[in-house]
Amino acid sequence: MTNTRGKYKYRPIRFFVCAYLFTWIFWIPAIFVSENTGVALMLLGLCAPAIVSTVFVLASGCDELKQDLKNKIIGFYKVKWVNVFWAIIVFALIVVASILVSLLFGQSIDQLSFTEDFSFTGVGIGTAFITIILASIIEEVGWKGYCEDSIGEYMNWFWESLIFGVLWSLWHLPLIFIEGTYHAGLMVNPLYVINFFISAIPGGYIITWVYLVSDRSIFACMIFHLFANFMQEKIAMTQETKCIETAVFIVATIIIVACNKKMFFETDHVGRLLETRFGEGRMK
Repeated sequence: MTNTRGKYKYRPIRFFVCAYLFTWIFWIPAIFVSENTGVALMLLGLCAPAIVSTVFVLASGCDELKQDLKNKIIGFYKVKWVNVFWAIIVFALIVVASILVSLLFGQSIDQLSFTEDFSFTGVGIGTAFITIILASIIEEVGWKGYCEDSIGEYMNWFWESLIFGVLWSLWHLPLIFIEGTYHAGLMVNPLYVINFFISAIPGGYIITWVYLVSDRSIFACMIFHLFANFMQEKIAMTQETKCIETAVFIVATIIIVACNKKMFFETDHVGRLLETRFGEGRMK
């Protein structure tokens, strides 16, 4: 029997158990195989949250939830392009500010340039670009298709962003043990590893803002995620500067939350997310 509007019960714990399980059953074996085989396993694991999210929606028996997913993916009309543009500008300013601050600690101005290579090995330049694009698309289908809403159904978006940021951060854990990944390269210094996992938390707030100001548009998040991935890969920041970047990221997050308090702290959507309209938040 089809559920009526607003009656569907989101199951965030079940989702995260499945998303972690079906990601890690591919990523953990990738630690012990050849690099080329590991790339294939990593791509399979990357797809897991999107597949789990889609299965949860299609198996829900809720027509409203199915239509909601469709609208979030193809609803280009929802995208508030000005807000997406500002989010991209904010991210670019965070990168530039971090590099400028790093000069005070002896880092080079040459960081304000593009790198020739990517931080992960085992793939060519063309395939690396494709990997970045696929990661931006597939991850957002998984996390925005069901995950964030399943948490937001029960609390305000401030606490949702924190919980999501922590869980999304820890989801990457096996990658630090897989040879050839960006994450494995961080193992030269435990501080770099810790910094990576911390940096994902303020990132959760910023991409939640992008999501909400475009009335929960997955497409808007894909655009922002793609830009962020490209900047992190191609701008020649050192790992020391990326530690500074995390601090700048936190300051920017505090400003964004403060400028959008109504969006992050309202609870009108709790228990009725499928009935709620978003998109009123903006940078001020």
